[in-house]
Amino acid sequence: MSHSTRCAACKSLRRRCTKDCVLAPYFPPTNPQRFACVHKIFGASNITKMLEQLPVHLRPMAADCMSFEASSRVEDPVYGSVRIISQLQEKIIEAQSELVKTNGEIAFHNAQQQLQQQQMQQLQMIHAVAQEGEDQPSWLSSSQQDPFSNVNQQLFGDYNYSSTFCGFEF
Repeated sequence: MSHSTRCAACKSLRRRCTKDCVLAPYFPPTNPQRFACVHKIFGASNITKMLEQLPVHLRPMAADCMSFEASSRVEDPVYGSVRIISQLQEKIIEAQSELVKTNGEIAFHNAQQQLQQQQMQQLQMIHAVAQEGEDQPSWLSSSQQDPFSNVNQQLFGDYNYSSTFCGFEF
């Protein structure tokens, strides 16, 4: 492969770009900043060694990773890409927490709706039994709140039969 122009790496290093230049496919002359950044962090010989050790099909991804790490390290010399990774992990944890909370709320509302449906069915059954009317015993009539009120009235009359025992009023 003959290069009419030198790659960004060879231009930066002020050397001739050969046909078999390992860096040429990953550091084109149109993007000299990419190589400058990677060179500043890793050095030209280390970049070359890393790329030569990899199979050809993995080299583009490795060059992209080195470029990303180098640009992250230039922007943040202390943490580099670790800061971005940490921020993304925090966002994942927040999203998972929000998902758990939302799933809990959905489960709560589903349980509440199911309980309301059960209560509605019970009320419908009670209403259906109350509609039968004549087959209903007198002690189940809804008009009579306290089934023992007549008995209490007959036995005690208007007398207030509350008493106190051990400090409790009956």
